[in-house]
Amino acid sequence: MSQPATQLEQEVRATIPCTDPATGERLGDVPALTHDEVHERIARARKAQVSWRLTPFAERRRVLAHLLEMLLEHADSLCEEICRDAGKTLHNAMLGEIWPLAEKLRWTIAHGETHLRSETVSSGLLQHKRARVEYHPLGVIGVITPWNFPLQNILGPTIPALFAGNAVIIKVSEWTSWSAEPFEQLLHRCLADCGYSADLIQIITGYGDTGAALVSGGVDKIVFTGSMRNGKRVLEDSAKTLTPVILELGGKDPMIVCDDADLDQAAHAAVSAAFIASGQMCLAAERVLVFDAVYDQFIAKVQDITLRMRQDAPLSGKLVDIGAMTMPAQLEIVEELVKDAVAKGASLKAGGRRTKGKPSKHYFEPTILADVTDDMRIMHEETFGPVMSIIRVEDEAQAVAVANETAYGLSSSVFSKDPVRGRRIADQIVAGSTCINDWALMYMVQDLPFGGVKGSGFGRLNGREGLRACTNTKAVVEDRLPIHRAIQLFPGRHHDYDVTREGVRLLYSKGLAKKFDALVGLGKALRKRALS
Repeated sequence: MSQPATQLEQEVRATIPCTDPATGERLGDVPALTHDEVHERIARARKAQVSWRLTPFAERRRVLAHLLEMLLEHADSLCEEICRDAGKTLHNAMLGEIWPLAEKLRWTIAHGETHLRSETVSSGLLQHKRARVEYHPLGVIGVITPWNFPLQNILGPTIPALFAGNAVIIKVSEWTSWSAEPFEQLLHRCLADCGYSADLIQIITGYGDTGAALVSGGVDKIVFTGSMRNGKRVLEDSAKTLTPVILELGGKDPMIVCDDADLDQAAHAAVSAAFIASGQMCLAAERVLVFDAVYDQFIAKVQDITLRMRQDAPLSGKLVDIGAMTMPAQLEIVEELVKDAVAKGASLKAGGRRTKGKPSKHYFEPTILADVTDDMRIMHEETFGPVMSIIRVEDEAQAVAVANETAYGLSSSVFSKDPVRGRRIADQIVAGSTCINDWALMYMVQDLPFGGVKGSGFGRLNGREGLRACTNTKAVVEDRLPIHRAIQLFPGRHHDYDVTREGVRLLYSKGLAKKFDALVGLGKALRKRALS
């Protein structure tokens, strides 16, 4: 590429054009930070963290309590920003972003110190010593977010990282960058009110190279939420600097509906799991496995609910059940997967195409596909759109086999009135979590960890594990008694090996006879060493 062309490309990419996906309205532009600008932001964050890491837990609780107050006070305007940037409904924004964040703040304020203060542990045989585990701040934590939950994806990792004593830099998706400024302004007002530098929490905007600069820029940990493909890229880049990562990647979550399930409960859960946020959720139930005996009844129930859903621009003033999708390329993926399934024999029970007559081209009808089979792409590829794929299964064994036949392992759900049966099935599903007779509620139980296995990533974000993931877990041994006697290993003496061997045998042999034999051997070895 010629020098003038390269310069022009850099100028064009210096800003990100932002559009309301639900209306097509041009919102404006935000800056796309360069490699050097990202590194300068990291330096500022590291400087701000020096004093923050020394704050007591009571002070950190004060800051989070003020943030909770501000979150509630500005909830309406925050939801509007979310809707304008992501295309989801106001109810989705309140239910899926404000509420979980309020609960995470409440839980962290109430229980965070319990999980981060030093713990005394047994010193084992070394009774003259004390042992403890300490949880020290890492420093600066980098967060890279997708576009599906603009505020939740920012604050979800930030709350535990901040409470653990870290500074945080969040790189948001270029598809939901318009809301970054008002969100950052709220956070900076909170910090200023409490007497802390705005550099403690920074939100940055840019394209993929901005995120890559954050990964390689010397942060102490990366929390990445996104696709499996992009997660592999982050992992590859972070390996170059040995930067640890938490990867919260995609899912192909199964929902198993047994023949003894409450079908109304299961149907409403399935509709929510497929269509909240237009299905743009890692926790979406992308495969609904229904027992043959209740298959037709279940389809009739979800079809009835879905066909009555209203789709439109969320801020139009109308009562809207489902809004627009955020990223144009994702609509193409959804469209391709639905067409492939129908071509291979899936039955279309609702939707199946882009919605006509709407303010923008970002709408896809809430869609139900029945009779989905293993040869269809939609059984294996993440849909990330408003599509419910229903698969017929004969019994528990087949349901579990199909549920586990995926490259992903984020979450799952089981519906059965028999608690023993529900637990039995749940125990066999390979996933980071399972809800019995509900869907995705484990995310609201903040004492539980959240994360996946297999292609859904590794590391945990919530609960005790999520808090401690933001720390350096440090082992400390100190004197219990003031015994200051040197352990003289060098220079070595004859029979040191024999003394040590018999001592180990005495400590760990089972049975009095073996211990007595070791004791005799130890006495002989000590005598030989003393005489040598």
